[in-house]
Amino acid sequence: MEETPLAPETLGPLDDGERFDWLRLLRCENIGPRTFQVLLRRHGSAGAALGALPALIASGKPGRPIRIASIEETEREIDAAQHLGARFIGIGEPDYPALLRATASAPPLIAARGNLSSLRRSKIAIVGARNASAAGLAFTSQLARGIARAGHVIVSGLARGIDARAHQAAVDTGTIAVLAGGLGNIYPAEHEALLERLLEQGAAISEMPFAWEARGRDFPRRNRIVAGLCRAVVVVEAARRSGSLITAKFAADEGREIFAVPGSPLDPRAEGANDLLRDGATFCTRPEDVIEALAEQNLSRTQPVTGVFEPGFVGRGYEPLWDELDLPEVGAAPFEPPPANPEDAASPDERDGAAAAPVAKPPGRPRDDFERRLIALLGPVPVSVDELARASEAPAREVRTVLLGLKLARRIEWHGGDLVSSLPASQPRARDHEE
Repeated sequence: MEETPLAPETLGPLDDGERFDWLRLLRCENIGPRTFQVLLRRHGSAGAALGALPALIASGKPGRPIRIASIEETEREIDAAQHLGARFIGIGEPDYPALLRATASAPPLIAARGNLSSLRRSKIAIVGARNASAAGLAFTSQLARGIARAGHVIVSGLARGIDARAHQAAVDTGTIAVLAGGLGNIYPAEHEALLERLLEQGAAISEMPFAWEARGRDFPRRNRIVAGLCRAVVVVEAARRSGSLITAKFAADEGREIFAVPGSPLDPRAEGANDLLRDGATFCTRPEDVIEALAEQNLSRTQPVTGVFEPGFVGRGYEPLWDELDLPEVGAAPFEPPPANPEDAASPDERDGAAAAPVAKPPGRPRDDFERRLIALLGPVPVSVDELARASEAPAREVRTVLLGLKLARRIEWHGGDLVSSLPASQPRARDHEE
């Protein structure tokens, strides 16, 4: 099952020199996706940006010197990647995962090992607790196998517990591990054998330096990639304030569907998943719950594209996961990837021999406009989700997905009886009512 491409019309491969410069620029301190995009817009290429970086750093705020990656260390990382059979894939290249490219903080460059055709297939994330229950592990195996048999690739974070079980259940059909550290420094170390097994049908990817040891701040970065790759995220077991809920929030921010597996109210490991269900996530008690919902999505080539090459990228919702250079000039013309061969685009997802039809989209896209429209329709008096869907002239499933993101962002309140209302801080200003 192919993933429908969401991509700029001009896709093309980086040459070796460009790839080297991209990698070196990204390995400089305080260069995250936003700063990388601004530098490419301003200077036209990563090589030119590297040449300008010393002056930019010198003209910035005084403090600890910011280190620029050397040519030698970049060469060592490329050699290490080649030794393990890994590739660096740029965001403007056809092999870059299409849905990840559309996210607000897509990594400009990812390292990937394994069967890279899995990156072009429809992907579903299954995430959950590290200290999972025996029942949770058993259900994860059942869920992953059922979803995988329907043609989807299972994505998770290679962590202990639910993540590892999801990978194990889908080894033979295709699973993608997203690493918090580098591809040359597997965490946890006891999952090295599992990672090697999954590479035959699936893949492992990371945005971090090849030998990087995973640290606390790296796990939310990984979670945003897990969410960004996928059409939907399923949370099996998750305590409150767990990393799985961070993944769910990233997914909701990007308009992806959230599923949660209900658990005992007496089990702290189920509190987070139960909260998601209370707040509007879709119930998942069998693989068919996910498969049938995805069959209704029919992602289309006509969906709007956002990402690192789009003018609005910097202004979109952007999590502070990096200490980035302060570069205020973001109004320059966007950097354009090189022209591409149209044959490089992935084929559309086909079901029953017919190409996927365009999905009905809520009015007011892009997504931020639709969020503002929903908030403008809400007030302190609770209204039903169905009534909100009618008022916004949008499918109820789309409305629920956006509402879940707003709930996770603490901008709305969900009441019993499937009612929602705005919180005081979310009350729209007059301009929010403008069409």
